[in-house]
Amino acid sequence: MKILFVLHYPPPVHGSAIVGLQIKDSKIVNEAFDCKYVNLGTSISVDEIGKGKIIKLFRYFTIFWRIFRSVISNRPDLCYFSITAKGIPFYKDALLVLLVKLLGIKVVYHFHNKGVRDMQNKLFDNVLYRLVFKYSNVILLSKHLYHDIQKYAIKEQVYYCQNGIPAIEIMQNKKEAESAVEVLFLSNLIESKGIFVLLEVCKLLQHRKIIFHCTIVGGIGDVDEHQLRSKLQEMDLINQVNYEGKKLGTEKEEVFANTDIFIHPTLNDCFPLVILEAMQYSLPVVSSIEGGIPDIVEDGVTGYLVPKKDVETLAEKLEVLINNPELRHRMGKAGRQKYEREFTLKIFEQRLKSTLQQIIEKR
Repeated sequence: MKILFVLHYPPPVHGSAIVGLQIKDSKIVNEAFDCKYVNLGTSISVDEIGKGKIIKLFRYFTIFWRIFRSVISNRPDLCYFSITAKGIPFYKDALLVLLVKLLGIKVVYHFHNKGVRDMQNKLFDNVLYRLVFKYSNVILLSKHLYHDIQKYAIKEQVYYCQNGIPAIEIMQNKKEAESAVEVLFLSNLIESKGIFVLLEVCKLLQHRKIIFHCTIVGGIGDVDEHQLRSKLQEMDLINQVNYEGKKLGTEKEEVFANTDIFIHPTLNDCFPLVILEAMQYSLPVVSSIEGGIPDIVEDGVTGYLVPKKDVETLAEKLEVLINNPELRHRMGKAGRQKYEREFTLKIFEQRLKSTLQQIIEKR
């Protein structure tokens, strides 16, 4: 069975690209199918995302040609698209999809983002969604995300495949027992990831005289370093919150190893891999209720789930964990066990392989 994978892989580094690279490098997937790959990305850094450049147009036409050539010469049984849900990126992806459908190839879309529901009442988008979804299959990361596409895809068209991350040798915690409880926020500096919500939470904890320290790790997004540091200065959080920039590899492992609590107050997410990483390090997670996160974090068991932008409740849950080391340990251990049961890379690869086989064999 032949599959043409049209997906993202780094650079830049973001959730969809990481998963794309996992698929491209997967021994399980590549041994099960005759695979060809085309990189769908037109941006080579996070700060290029969403910005128009002539070089990106050239990259796009190169992608178009590679897909056309691969379909004509190889005639895959299935074309897998890591498609963007809305906006100009969706329009670009849709043109590629319609090319493949016009050439008579079965397609499946693997959504790592959402937003179809936001655009479905606009005339042009509605027509385009109908063309794209017609006679197509869809892979979602969680049943919590089905409502986003339910106008265009009946349940028989939809499959569910949760992401996973590779097992690593966990670095021993180097944190001194007497030091302040360490809270970690790890994401690119993007407002929709809840960076400013986090600062409000930290300010509230400071006002309550809770002893803690928060580390922010991540590359520049729509919030730059100057904006972040200015905000920390303005809110008088310099002593409680520290920005350490982007960390990869061993440096990121050291950050996780020196953390007690992981916080993810996101406003827009589907299935954040960073929460799986935190669970791998046996960290309790405090997260907003968003996308497929309720499939990852069990409220009251592996951490806490809080409504989006609810600064008061986020601070309350953090305070409970800061003041209760035994609870942190118990929740962290439960999170690690859940990761091992459901979210390893091997489990994800097996799930994806099985899903793709079902789609190809479907009549």
